[in-house]
Amino acid sequence: MEAVYERCAGLDVHKRTVVACTVVPDRDGRVVKEVRTFETTTGELEVLGAWLAAAGCTHVAMESTGVYWHPVWNVLEERFTLVLVNARHVKAVPGRKTDVRDCEWLADLLRHGLVKPSFVPDRAQRELRELVRYRTSLVRERADAVNRLQKTLEGANIKLGDVASNVVGASGRAMLEALVAGNTDAAALAELARGRLREKLPQLQRALAGRFGVHQQFMVAQQLAHIDGLDELLERLDQEVVERTRPHEAAIARLDTIPGVGRRTAEVLIAEIGPDMTRFPTAGHLASWAGMCPGNHESAGKRYSGKRRPGNEWLCTALVQSAHSAARMKHGYLAAQYRRLVKRRGKKKTAVAVGHSILVSIWHMLTKNQTYQDLGDDYFDERDRKKLEHRLVSRLKGLGFEVTLQPRTQAA
Repeated sequence: MEAVYERCAGLDVHKRTVVACTVVPDRDGRVVKEVRTFETTTGELEVLGAWLAAAGCTHVAMESTGVYWHPVWNVLEERFTLVLVNARHVKAVPGRKTDVRDCEWLADLLRHGLVKPSFVPDRAQRELRELVRYRTSLVRERADAVNRLQKTLEGANIKLGDVASNVVGASGRAMLEALVAGNTDAAALAELARGRLREKLPQLQRALAGRFGVHQQFMVAQQLAHIDGLDELLERLDQEVVERTRPHEAAIARLDTIPGVGRRTAEVLIAEIGPDMTRFPTAGHLASWAGMCPGNHESAGKRYSGKRRPGNEWLCTALVQSAHSAARMKHGYLAAQYRRLVKRRGKKKTAVAVGHSILVSIWHMLTKNQTYQDLGDDYFDERDRKKLEHRLVSRLKGLGFEVTLQPRTQAA
């Protein structure tokens, strides 16, 4: 088999060690392999880079093993053409697997051009990804903290969550601070309500009449402090993300026009896929990479499970959340698509389908530098107008009616 890269290397990356194999030709043109093991400290990785450079390697392949490939990539990316490979695509034969054979196998596959590189963004986008993903984790942690607070209140017979939609909002926070201060008078606590919540004073008085113990007073104080700390951290993260996404402000503004996509979600989308769509030839390539399209499992003429492939779960989560938000709107193409599919596909599969439509729109918007163009909530009716007319007429005839269709203009 013809060699594509004459001098290359394969790396089997682990938490503490990296097993490297170089494949280079000697003076007679014969292929020579050399294997060495290095630690994953920065100094040892620099030695690894010097050894690969001395061997004349131009391309280096490694598997995407968790986060352990990150430090190796950071040290070597400026000196070599790195290829990140999906471990499922280069799986070795069972029973013949060792670290040495793994790195030799990677080097051989790379040498003959038989590996498909994964998309790895540049350093600036990787740093933005880490910040945005950390912020997402903190948002989830804050939601968990609020749920723990709610659980503590339930244990104290405080039913504030049954009346107030947000127990840590302005009104709820004032009541909780009063409880922590030792005020257990339900009527006095209910008077702390603000805005529209004051319309529910009788319900609040019943909900706040509980048995708030000393240990619960201590727990609620600590939980409120934890939530405050998370809020401050999230605010600082928001400021840092805004600074780093300033060069992409125009793209974020365009993505913000999509129904269900807000500023924070737009920042997640830019961090995960970037503003440059040239790396994805079509919208289908982007959807496949993200894992937002059906999988293919067909054999002997039979189609089996169409479960979607694993992809970028951070991106998928943001798209599904946007799909649920768009589905709650009264008008628009995305809401119409959700209502059209949810009856026969269920809520979860429908949300993935709507998220796929959002991702396709994102590819076209970033490729053509356009804002979102809504197709309208009557798009599906107009597209299949004859089928819709036939179906509705058939249903009415089935109910015993004689149906005659006449255009509205002629009827006037």
